[in-house]
Amino acid sequence: MSPVDRCLSLAALGLLCVVLVAIGRGQAHWAQAPWLVWAHLLTIVCALALTVVQLWRPKGGATHRAIGLTWVMLMFATALITLFIVGADDGGYSILHGLSVWVMIQVPMIAIAARKRQIERHQRAARAMVVGSLLIAGFFTFPFHRLLGTWLFG
Repeated sequence: MSPVDRCLSLAALGLLCVVLVAIGRGQAHWAQAPWLVWAHLLTIVCALALTVVQLWRPKGGATHRAIGLTWVMLMFATALITLFIVGADDGGYSILHGLSVWVMIQVPMIAIAARKRQIERHQRAARAMVVGSLLIAGFFTFPFHRLLGTWLFG
């Protein structure tokens, strides 16, 4: 495993743990979260878990392709779901919704690059997706009175 993959997988694992702790701590408020938020959390938790697994496993085999296809579908689904979650900040769309559109464009390109055996392009795009759409965007779910931050920090 490359040092980059090791670092990304550990960061994804750390974020996954923090998200799960936040969800657990927010148990008293679960009923207040709309079903779209729960769908979003489910797809993100699964994508984070698969990110860790995918980065630790050998690349290129049938299992890698199956996990990758599932990951791409989860990332697309979570981006699509977020387009219907509005009003968290000011009653409208935010910059994170722009990120969702970017994800919905990029994830098919990640799969296409792999299918065309453009391995370096595939790896760069997948790593960029992990950094930008999971880790950085995931970090911003905790400050600014967002749901997970409220649940985590009370």
